[in-house]
Amino acid sequence: MSTGTVGGPELGTVVVGVDGSEHARAAAQWAAAEADRRGRPLRILYGADLDRLTRLASMEAIEQIREAGRVLLLETAAVVQDRFPGLTVIRELSRKDPASGLRAAAGPSDTVVVGSRGLGGFRTLLLGSVGLEVAARCWVPVVVVRGEPDSADTGVVTAAVRGPADTDWLGYAAREAHLRKGELRVLSVWNPLIHAAGTATLLNGLDETAQEHGRRMKRLAEPLCDAFPGLTLTTEVSSGTSAAGLLVEASRHTDLLVLGARRRPVGLGPRLGHVAHALLHHAHSPVAIVPRGTGDSEED
Repeated sequence: MSTGTVGGPELGTVVVGVDGSEHARAAAQWAAAEADRRGRPLRILYGADLDRLTRLASMEAIEQIREAGRVLLLETAAVVQDRFPGLTVIRELSRKDPASGLRAAAGPSDTVVVGSRGLGGFRTLLLGSVGLEVAARCWVPVVVVRGEPDSADTGVVTAAVRGPADTDWLGYAAREAHLRKGELRVLSVWNPLIHAAGTATLLNGLDETAQEHGRRMKRLAEPLCDAFPGLTLTTEVSSGTSAAGLLVEASRHTDLLVLGARRRPVGLGPRLGHVAHALLHHAHSPVAIVPRGTGDSEED
C-alpha cells in the first residue's frame, strides 16, 4: 500500500479469519478492538474451501462443513459484539480457500488480521503456512496476532525502518499510534559491519556514519508530527549485527510492531525476507506487515 502522502489514507475495514482455534479467537478479539478504534466495520471470514471440496467430498460432508462455518461465524460475532456493542460485524462464509478468501475480502484501505496458528484437516485457516501466504501475497496490510492475549498495553507502536524508501508506509504506523493516543517509536537497526570495509580509515569514521544515520531517521520521521498533531514520536537507532534479533526483543515493549515488505509477484510464491519471517515466528506482540513501494529490496 503506497500511501502517496505522509499521513496516507484513512484506515478501512478490518478483515479477520476464523477457524475455531485459540489463535483465531485471539485474532478476532484483536481485530474487533482495532475496528472499534477505527470506527469501521469488522468483517469475520470463514474460508470453507468449498470450491475444492466439492470435487472431493460428499454433499453431506459439504453441508456439514458449511453449517459448522455458519455456527462459528455466529458465535464469534456474538462474542465480539458482547465486548463492543456498537461494532458493526459482517459475517462471510467464503467458498474459496482461506488465503484466497481473505485476500478477496479486503478492499484497498482495509487490514487483514490472522492468528499465528490454526487447525489442521479441512479447517486449515490460519495454519502457519496459510498465514504466511496471506502475509506475503496480500496487497494490503496484514497483522499477525502474536503474544499473550491478556498482556498489558504499553501505549507504544513501533515502526521498524531502514531509510527513505520506508516513507510510503510509515504513515500507517503513525495512524495506528494516533488511534491509540499513544507513542510512535521509529526504530532503525544500524549494522556497523556493513560500513566497515576492513580498513582502519573507514573504521575511524564509523561513529560519524552512525550519527548521520540517526539524523536521517529524524528527518524521515519529522513530517509525521505535522500530519498527526499531538502524536508523541521518538526515534531510536540500535546498533547490532542482527536486525531480526533486535526487533524481536523490541517487540516485548510495544503493542504493535510495524514493518514494510515488498510483495513478490504471485507466480514466484509467497516470499518475505528473513527479518519479516523471524518476527512472524518469534515476536512477542502483534506484527503488521505493510506493503512497500518499488524502492530497494526488502532486506538490507
